[in-house]
Amino acid sequence: MDAEAVSAAAPDGVVLETRGLTKRFGGLVAVDGLSMAVPRGQIRGLIGPNGSGKTTTVNVLSGLYRPDGGEIHLCGQRTDRLRPHQITACGVARTFQISKLFGHMTVLENVLLPALAAIDRGSTTPLADIRERGRRLLDFVTLDRMRHAQARELSGGQSMLVQIARALMVQPLHVLLMDEPFAGVHPTIRDIIMEAILRMNREESVTFLIVSHEMAELRRLCQRVTVMDDGRRIAEGTLEEVANDPVVLEAYLGT
Repeated sequence: MDAEAVSAAAPDGVVLETRGLTKRFGGLVAVDGLSMAVPRGQIRGLIGPNGSGKTTTVNVLSGLYRPDGGEIHLCGQRTDRLRPHQITACGVARTFQISKLFGHMTVLENVLLPALAAIDRGSTTPLADIRERGRRLLDFVTLDRMRHAQARELSGGQSMLVQIARALMVQPLHVLLMDEPFAGVHPTIRDIIMEAILRMNREESVTFLIVSHEMAELRRLCQRVTVMDDGRRIAEGTLEEVANDPVVLEAYLGT
């Protein structure tokens, strides 16, 4: 299945859906029958106590882990048996809490990687156009001035901005999965990250699933949040609705 097939099959409503998604590590059930539907163009938060299965869910959605049960649907097409590069080609990108940039490469080279990989899959986009887009995206995240710096020289927040720019090199981009994008990030860079998310959502209709413990940022960004505990979905709604849910309060605070 290629990106064109996914786009052609894309319904108007749900862009990302899991049905009974399950992931086990030995006797530990990290994701336990998770069913969730994210409409096109929504910014969805994924929250829950530490160890509730949030990051594992993102790892399964992106293909880093293979699920042990259930289904994943992107724009109406199953992706749960695809490899990570195939899922990316279908329009799913992600960021990592711990930077996954290539430290010995320049900032610009890191950003260009998805487009260069697309050339290996048959894309005919000229290299000059790819480089120009990479420069525009680095300018978008306020880091074009550092394009020749090695990625290992960046701060944690700057690394997250480069990951966002790299994700935007994926075309078409339907869904961006973000794992703790605000953790340990300077407030100024937090604001840049939030503005980038809002602009990408508004101008490019990118759908987001954001794992985060930062409730102030999620309140500004997310129309709805899904709450996980012990690998299961326990609540869903606006942040205000789930914050007053007794089941959610018990999960966070205990009995």
